Amino acid sequence: MNVKEMFNLSGEKAIVTGAAQGLGEQMALALAEAGADVAVVDINIEGADGVAESIRDLGRDSFSIEADVTKISDVENMTKAVKARFNKIDILINNAGIVNNVPAEEMSKKEWDKVIGVNLSGVFFCAQIVGREMIAQKKGNIINISSMSGLIVNRPQSQIHYNTSKAGVIMITRSLAAEWAKYNIRVNAIAPGYMRTPLVDKVFPEYGKDWSSLIPMGRIGDPSEIKGPALFLASRASSFVTGSVLIMDGGYTIW
Repeated sequence: MNVKEMFNLSGEKAIVTGAAQGLGEQMALALAEAGADVAVVDINIEGADGVAESIRDLGRDSFSIEADVTKISDVENMTKAVKARFNKIDILINNAGIVNNVPAEEMSKKEWDKVIGVNLSGVFFCAQIVGREMIAQKKGNIINISSMSGLIVNRPQSQIHYNTSKAGVIMITRSLAAEWAKYNIRVNAIAPGYMRTPLVDKVFPEYGKDWSSLIPMGRIGDPSEIKGPALFLASRASSFVTGSVLIMDGGYTIW
């Protein structure tokens, strides 16, 4: 198999959650550009509609699904809709996530539960329910979006719930990789550093200078830079890779 064939996703059917903007949008586009049909999932249905339209403009099949990954019924309906449209599910990218900055001593149960619910429980629910379909078909590829925050403590902002959730995503990834390798299902994670997404843009004026000074490359990432790592893990180029965490942080975690 040559290199072009390794990265070719023609005939593959994918789901990307949190795909209405930012990293999710870029990963959905990357899969489509490589030949996959993609279901675009988000609570922001208007944004998801736009991304699905962009994918169809590339000549691939795509549709949008409004779903809250913290609700098992939404995840079950999402899975049924994708199976009905695509007949199978080859790739799942668990990208939906949220963050806010709250000192630990001031954090309410509601704030803790919300971030843990989306970032950790939501990843498990999607992996579990879609994973059942992959087990039945004896084939699948799951990519969970963690963060460098699952490996280090960010500065200067306080976000213990986010860091904890992203560390948990790494252990979900490793645990599922161990359990599901026998079903020909690979499970890996990407741990991005600071990326210039719409969510990051909101706080960049406050934190951007501090962040950039801590990154050996001297800048935060562009969302499009996640396309390569996502395609690598989604494709046959990574056929012997499972349970791994691909860190893309401009060198932040090497200090």
